[in-house]
Amino acid sequence: MSNDQVGTEVALAETDERLLDRLAAFSSEQTGLAVAGFAGFLAIWYVAALFQPTYLLPSPVEVAAAFVTELTAPATLGIPFTGVELPATRLLAKLVQSLYHYVPGLLIGTTLGITAGIAMGWNDRVDSVFTPVTRILRPIPPLAWIGFAVIWLGVNHRGATFIVAIGSFWINFYSAYGGVEGVSNDLKEVAATLGVDDDLTMIRKVVVPAASPSIMTGVRTSIGQCWMIVVAAELIVGVGVGYEILNTAQNLAMDVSVAYMLVISLVFLVSDGLFRRVERRVLEWRA
Repeated sequence: MSNDQVGTEVALAETDERLLDRLAAFSSEQTGLAVAGFAGFLAIWYVAALFQPTYLLPSPVEVAAAFVTELTAPATLGIPFTGVELPATRLLAKLVQSLYHYVPGLLIGTTLGITAGIAMGWNDRVDSVFTPVTRILRPIPPLAWIGFAVIWLGVNHRGATFIVAIGSFWINFYSAYGGVEGVSNDLKEVAATLGVDDDLTMIRKVVVPAASPSIMTGVRTSIGQCWMIVVAAELIVGVGVGYEILNTAQNLAMDVSVAYMLVISLVFLVSDGLFRRVERRVLEWRA
Protein backbone atom coordinates (compact mmCIF):
# COMPACT_ATOMS: atom_id res chain seq x y z
CA MET A 1 0.00 0.00 0.00
CA SER A 2 1.40 3.40 -0.99
CA ASN A 3 1.96 6.26 1.40
CA ASP A 4 -0.79 8.24 -0.35
CA GLN A 5 -3.33 5.48 0.23
CA VAL A 6 -2.31 5.16 3.87
CA GLY A 7 -2.62 8.90 4.32
CA THR A 8 -6.07 8.91 2.70
CA GLU A 9 -7.34 6.12 4.98
CA VAL A 10 -6.01 7.89 8.05
CA ALA A 11 -7.69 11.13 6.98
CA LEU A 12 -11.02 9.32 6.42
CA ALA A 13 -10.79 7.61 9.81
CA GLU A 14 -10.13 10.95 11.50
CA THR A 15 -13.08 12.51 9.65
CA ASP A 16 -15.40 9.69 10.72
CA GLU A 17 -14.23 10.01 14.31
CA ARG A 18 -14.91 13.76 14.30
CA LEU A 19 -18.39 13.18 12.84
CA LEU A 20 -19.18 10.60 15.54
CA ASP A 21 -17.97 13.01 18.22
CA ARG A 22 -20.20 15.77 16.82
CA LEU A 23 -23.21 13.45 16.68
CA ALA A 24 -22.63 12.35 20.28
CA ALA A 25 -22.30 15.96 21.40
CA PHE A 26 -25.44 16.93 19.50
CA SER A 27 -27.38 14.02 21.03
CA SER A 28 -26.19 14.94 24.53
CA GLU A 29 -27.16 18.56 23.95
CA GLN A 30 -30.63 17.57 22.74
CA THR A 31 -31.13 15.30 25.75
CA GLY A 32 -30.01 18.04 28.09
CA LEU A 33 -32.39 20.56 26.52
CA ALA A 34 -35.28 18.08 26.76
CA VAL A 35 -34.58 17.41 30.44
CA ALA A 36 -34.25 21.14 31.14
CA GLY A 37 -37.51 21.89 29.34
CA PHE A 38 -39.42 19.21 31.23
CA ALA A 39 -37.93 20.29 34.56
CA GLY A 40 -38.89 23.88 33.80
CA PHE A 41 -42.45 22.82 33.02
CA LEU A 42 -42.73 20.93 36.32
CA ALA A 43 -41.27 23.91 38.24
CA ILE A 44 -43.76 26.37 36.71
CA TRP A 45 -46.61 23.94 37.38
CA TYR A 46 -45.50 23.45 41.01
CA VAL A 47 -45.19 27.18 41.69
CA ALA A 48 -48.57 27.94 40.06
CA ALA A 49 -50.23 25.22 42.16
CA LEU A 50 -48.96 26.80 45.38
CA PHE A 51 -51.46 29.64 44.94
CA GLN A 52 -54.44 27.47 43.98
CA PRO A 53 -56.52 24.91 45.88
CA THR A 54 -56.14 21.30 44.74
CA TYR A 55 -59.59 21.20 43.15
CA LEU A 56 -58.51 23.98 40.77
CA LEU A 57 -54.89 23.03 40.06
CA PRO A 58 -53.26 20.04 41.77
CA SER A 59 -49.48 20.13 42.12
CA PRO A 60 -47.18 17.58 40.47
CA VAL A 61 -46.60 16.01 43.90
CA GLU A 62 -50.34 15.56 44.48
CA VAL A 63 -50.82 14.11 41.01
CA ALA A 64 -47.93 11.69 41.58
CA ALA A 65 -49.46 10.61 44.89
CA ALA A 66 -52.84 10.07 43.21
CA PHE A 67 -51.15 8.08 40.43
CA VAL A 68 -49.47 5.78 42.95
CA THR A 69 -52.74 5.33 44.85
CA GLU A 70 -54.63 4.36 41.69
CA LEU A 71 -51.78 2.11 40.61
CA THR A 72 -51.79 0.18 43.87
CA ALA A 73 -55.45 0.24 44.97
CA PRO A 74 -56.93 -3.28 44.63
CA ALA A 75 -59.77 -3.88 42.18
CA THR A 76 -61.24 -6.63 40.02
CA LEU A 77 -61.12 -6.87 36.25
CA GLY A 78 -64.03 -8.50 34.46
CA ILE A 79 -63.33 -10.44 31.25
CA PRO A 80 -66.08 -9.82 28.65
CA PHE A 81 -68.29 -12.74 27.57
CA THR A 82 -66.83 -15.03 30.24
CA GLY A 83 -68.07 -13.75 33.58
CA VAL A 84 -64.55 -14.27 34.94
CA GLU A 85 -63.12 -11.63 37.26
CA LEU A 86 -59.39 -11.31 37.84
CA PRO A 87 -57.56 -9.43 40.61
CA ALA A 88 -55.98 -6.18 39.42
CA THR A 89 -55.32 -2.62 40.50
CA ARG A 90 -57.77 0.20 39.91
CA LEU A 91 -55.62 1.90 37.29
CA LEU A 92 -54.95 -1.34 35.41
CA ALA A 93 -58.63 -2.25 35.45
CA LYS A 94 -59.65 1.16 34.04
CA LEU A 95 -56.98 0.97 31.34
CA VAL A 96 -57.97 -2.52 30.21
CA GLN A 97 -61.63 -1.44 30.13
CA SER A 98 -60.66 1.35 27.73
CA LEU A 99 -58.63 -1.05 25.59
CA TYR A 100 -61.71 -3.28 25.21
CA HIS A 101 -63.21 -0.70 22.84
CA TYR A 102 -60.14 1.30 21.80
CA VAL A 103 -58.30 -1.61 20.16
CA PRO A 104 -61.28 -3.09 18.23
CA GLY A 105 -62.42 0.39 17.16
CA LEU A 106 -58.93 1.29 15.95
CA LEU A 107 -58.51 -1.98 14.04
CA ILE A 108 -61.96 -1.86 12.42
CA GLY A 109 -61.73 1.82 11.48
CA THR A 110 -58.18 1.49 10.18
CA THR A 111 -58.95 -1.57 8.05
CA LEU A 112 -62.11 -0.12 6.53
CA GLY A 113 -60.58 3.34 6.07
CA ILE A 114 -57.49 2.08 4.25
CA THR A 115 -59.54 -0.29 2.09
CA ALA A 116 -62.02 2.42 1.08
CA GLY A 117 -59.24 4.96 0.49
CA ILE A 118 -57.32 2.62 -1.80
CA ALA A 119 -60.46 1.64 -3.72
CA MET A 120 -61.60 5.23 -4.30
CA GLY A 121 -58.11 6.52 -4.99
CA TRP A 122 -57.49 3.84 -7.60
CA ASN A 123 -60.83 3.52 -9.41
CA ASP A 124 -62.44 6.66 -10.86
CA ARG A 125 -65.89 5.07 -11.05
CA VAL A 126 -65.85 4.02 -7.40
CA ASP A 127 -64.59 7.50 -6.55
CA SER A 128 -67.42 9.16 -8.48
CA VAL A 129 -70.08 7.00 -6.80
CA PHE A 130 -68.92 7.46 -3.22
CA THR A 131 -67.43 10.98 -3.22
CA PRO A 132 -70.83 12.67 -2.58
CA VAL A 133 -71.44 10.35 0.38
CA THR A 134 -68.00 10.97 1.89
CA ARG A 135 -68.38 14.73 1.52
CA ILE A 136 -71.70 14.63 3.37
CA LEU A 137 -70.55 12.34 6.19
CA ARG A 138 -66.99 13.60 6.69
CA PRO A 139 -67.84 16.89 8.46
CA ILE A 140 -69.94 15.07 11.08
CA PRO A 141 -67.86 14.63 14.27
CA PRO A 142 -67.59 11.05 15.57
CA LEU A 143 -69.19 12.10 18.86
CA ALA A 144 -72.32 13.21 17.01
CA TRP A 145 -73.01 9.50 16.44
CA ILE A 146 -73.26 8.72 20.16
CA GLY A 147 -77.07 8.73 20.04
CA PHE A 148 -77.11 6.21 17.22
CA ALA A 149 -74.45 4.11 18.95
CA VAL A 150 -76.65 3.83 22.04
CA ILE A 151 -79.81 3.04 20.03
CA TRP A 152 -78.19 0.59 17.63
CA LEU A 153 -75.65 -1.13 19.90
CA GLY A 154 -76.67 -0.30 23.46
CA VAL A 155 -74.83 1.12 26.45
CA ASN A 156 -71.80 -1.17 26.24
CA HIS A 157 -68.35 -1.56 24.75
CA ARG A 158 -69.79 -2.08 21.27
CA GLY A 159 -71.24 1.43 21.26
CA ALA A 160 -67.89 2.97 22.27
CA THR A 161 -66.11 0.79 19.69
CA PHE A 162 -68.42 2.18 17.02
CA ILE A 163 -67.50 5.78 17.91
CA VAL A 164 -63.76 5.05 17.95
CA ALA A 165 -64.01 3.21 14.62
CA ILE A 166 -65.66 6.22 12.96
CA GLY A 167 -62.84 8.50 14.09
CA SER A 168 -60.18 6.06 12.93
CA PHE A 169 -61.95 5.46 9.62
CA TRP A 170 -61.78 9.04 8.37
CA ILE A 171 -58.14 9.57 9.32
CA ASN A 172 -57.01 6.42 7.52
CA PHE A 173 -59.39 6.91 4.61
CA TYR A 174 -57.98 10.27 3.56
CA SER A 175 -54.38 9.21 4.19
CA ALA A 176 -54.79 6.15 1.95
CA TYR A 177 -56.82 8.09 -0.63
CA GLY A 178 -54.21 10.85 -0.88
CA GLY A 179 -51.37 8.35 -0.97
CA VAL A 180 -52.88 6.36 -3.85
CA GLU A 181 -53.74 9.51 -5.79
CA GLY A 182 -50.15 10.68 -5.41
CA VAL A 183 -48.60 7.55 -6.97
CA SER A 184 -46.69 8.59 -10.09
CA ASN A 185 -48.17 7.60 -13.45
CA ASP A 186 -44.63 6.96 -14.66
CA LEU A 187 -44.23 4.32 -11.96
CA LYS A 188 -47.42 2.59 -13.05
CA GLU A 189 -46.39 2.73 -16.71
CA VAL A 190 -43.03 1.17 -15.92
CA ALA A 191 -44.77 -1.60 -13.98
CA ALA A 192 -47.12 -2.19 -16.93
CA THR A 193 -44.20 -2.56 -19.33
CA LEU A 194 -42.72 -5.16 -16.95
CA GLY A 195 -45.82 -7.33 -17.16
CA VAL A 196 -48.13 -6.02 -14.45
CA ASP A 197 -51.35 -6.06 -16.44
CA ASP A 198 -54.20 -6.44 -13.91
CA ASP A 199 -55.54 -4.06 -11.28
CA LEU A 200 -55.09 -6.29 -8.23
CA THR A 201 -51.43 -6.99 -9.00
CA MET A 202 -50.79 -3.32 -9.73
CA ILE A 203 -52.40 -2.30 -6.44
CA ARG A 204 -50.61 -4.98 -4.42
CA LYS A 205 -47.13 -4.67 -5.90
CA VAL A 206 -46.94 -1.03 -6.99
CA VAL A 207 -49.64 1.27 -5.65
CA VAL A 208 -49.79 0.17 -2.00
CA PRO A 209 -45.98 0.11 -1.53
CA ALA A 210 -45.67 3.54 -3.17
CA ALA A 211 -48.51 4.93 -1.04
CA SER A 212 -47.30 3.24 2.17
CA PRO A 213 -45.64 6.37 3.64
CA SER A 214 -48.98 8.20 3.56
CA ILE A 215 -50.87 5.13 4.78
CA MET A 216 -48.49 4.62 7.69
CA THR A 217 -48.79 8.28 8.64
CA GLY A 218 -52.58 7.87 8.79
CA VAL A 219 -52.32 4.80 11.03
CA ARG A 220 -49.89 6.55 13.36
CA THR A 221 -52.12 9.62 13.55
CA SER A 222 -55.21 7.55 14.32
CA ILE A 223 -53.40 5.77 17.17
CA GLY A 224 -53.19 9.10 18.99
CA GLN A 225 -56.42 10.72 17.85
CA CYS A 226 -58.54 7.74 18.88
CA TRP A 227 -57.43 8.16 22.50
CA MET A 228 -58.98 11.65 22.37
CA ILE A 229 -62.21 10.15 21.08
CA VAL A 230 -62.17 7.46 23.80
CA VAL A 231 -62.54 10.07 26.56
CA ALA A 232 -65.95 11.20 25.27
CA ALA A 233 -66.99 7.81 23.85
CA GLU A 234 -66.76 6.28 27.33
CA LEU A 235 -69.73 8.34 28.40
CA ILE A 236 -71.66 5.53 26.69
CA VAL A 237 -70.02 2.76 28.70
CA GLY A 238 -69.50 4.45 32.05
CA VAL A 239 -66.13 2.74 32.59
CA GLY A 240 -62.55 3.22 31.49
CA VAL A 241 -59.81 5.81 31.71
CA GLY A 242 -61.73 8.46 29.79
CA TYR A 243 -64.81 8.11 31.95
CA GLU A 244 -62.65 8.27 35.08
CA ILE A 245 -61.12 11.55 33.88
CA LEU A 246 -64.56 13.14 33.48
CA ASN A 247 -66.12 11.56 36.57
CA THR A 248 -63.33 12.55 38.96
CA ALA A 249 -63.24 16.08 37.52
CA GLN A 250 -66.97 16.45 38.18
CA ASN A 251 -66.30 15.40 41.79
CA LEU A 252 -63.45 17.97 42.00
CA ALA A 253 -60.83 15.22 42.47
CA MET A 254 -58.58 16.96 39.97
CA ASP A 255 -55.42 15.20 41.15
CA VAL A 256 -56.96 11.85 40.20
CA SER A 257 -58.29 13.28 36.93
CA VAL A 258 -54.85 14.54 35.92
CA ALA A 259 -53.30 11.23 36.95
CA TYR A 260 -55.55 9.41 34.49
CA MET A 261 -54.77 12.02 31.84
CA LEU A 262 -51.13 11.08 32.28
CA VAL A 263 -52.06 7.41 31.88
CA ILE A 264 -53.34 8.18 28.38
CA SER A 265 -50.15 10.10 27.61
CA LEU A 266 -47.95 7.22 28.77
CA VAL A 267 -49.93 4.62 26.83
CA PHE A 268 -49.77 6.78 23.71
CA LEU A 269 -46.00 7.27 24.05
CA VAL A 270 -45.48 3.50 24.34
CA SER A 271 -47.81 2.63 21.44
CA ASP A 272 -46.40 5.40 19.25
CA GLY A 273 -42.85 4.26 19.94
CA LEU A 274 -43.71 0.66 19.06
CA PHE A 275 -45.47 1.73 15.86
CA ARG A 276 -42.51 3.89 14.83
CA ARG A 277 -40.36 0.75 14.89
CA VAL A 278 -42.85 -1.03 12.67
CA GLU A 279 -43.02 2.00 10.39
CA ARG A 280 -39.24 2.15 10.01
CA ARG A 281 -39.14 -1.53 9.09
CA VAL A 282 -41.98 -1.22 6.58
CA LEU A 283 -40.46 1.88 4.99
CA GLU A 284 -36.81 0.85 5.16
CA TRP A 285 -36.80 0.70 1.35
CA ARG A 286 -36.75 4.52 1.34
CA ALA A 287 -33.34 4.64 3.04
